[in-house]
Amino acid sequence: MQTNKLPILFLHGALGAASQFEPLAAAMSEHYEVHQINFSGHGDVPFSEQGFSIQVFAAEVLSYLEAHQLDFVHIFGYSMGGYVAMYLARHYPEKTGRVITLATKFNWNEATAGKEVRQLNPDLIEEKVPAFARVLEARHTAGDWKTVVNRTAQLIAELGHQSLLKPADYAQIVTPCMLMMGDRDNMVSFQETIEVYKTLPLAQFTVMPDTAHPLEKADVPLLAYYLRRFTTQDI
Repeated sequence: MQTNKLPILFLHGALGAASQFEPLAAAMSEHYEVHQINFSGHGDVPFSEQGFSIQVFAAEVLSYLEAHQLDFVHIFGYSMGGYVAMYLARHYPEKTGRVITLATKFNWNEATAGKEVRQLNPDLIEEKVPAFARVLEARHTAGDWKTVVNRTAQLIAELGHQSLLKPADYAQIVTPCMLMMGDRDNMVSFQETIEVYKTLPLAQFTVMPDTAHPLEKADVPLLAYYLRRFTTQDI
């Protein structure tokens, strides 16, 4: 259905699903045509035969845009979803309106990947944080949540060996971008975010106050305000 509203697409993070965006979608729906997708292997979408990678997820976004006859779309990507959004902005700028990322980790090498991979142990999650294990079980209905965790660990390990976005890539992104992070994020550093911000030709940097890494910790009205402001202002 065609509307006069600006189209915006929400991309979820690793171990996440589109359902996490429901409060934000409700806050944005009056003025935006809100789109949400589950990457393959997440939520109610089965794993893809094409694999489980940033490139596969980006291709799924492009397929979604084609299926919904969207020539371009603004993209808000949380965590890994922000990395997918930046990958799209680098390689498919004609499809990306403006890109907003929140809590996205940009600095991937063997050390940073190894730190994250060590935490992506399904048995350890089940033992140490059983409540989170139950959340993952309820969230990923198309398959076993433990497989989602294991494949995410493999994806991150691969990023550690071969980062898909290097400084030279960010320097070539012509899409206006806003990089956002929480001041209490213990996964994403200010340094890595600011380094990418300074490399991007058209970028803004925004800090969310009193905000940790999980999307559920973000102040929804404040986040919606920043999204509306950035997608409608002159650059």
